[in-house]
Amino acid sequence: MFGLGMPELIIILVIIVIIFGAGKLPEIGAGIGKGIKNFKEATKDESKQKTIEEDKADKES
Repeated sequence: MFGLGMPELIIILVIIVIIFGAGKLPEIGAGIGKGIKNFKEATKDESKQKTIEEDKADKES
């Protein structure tokens, strides 16, 4: 996974906890989760729209 081992991930987590504090971590996690969900929905909508346009083009041909 990107050349990161367990020790590196633990160091990164400790740095994040020091910077943001333990109380902010749930808010940060929720924000990241919402962002990922919105991104997935947007890409799914884009794929659906592309499929609809391709179907229209096939019917017109």
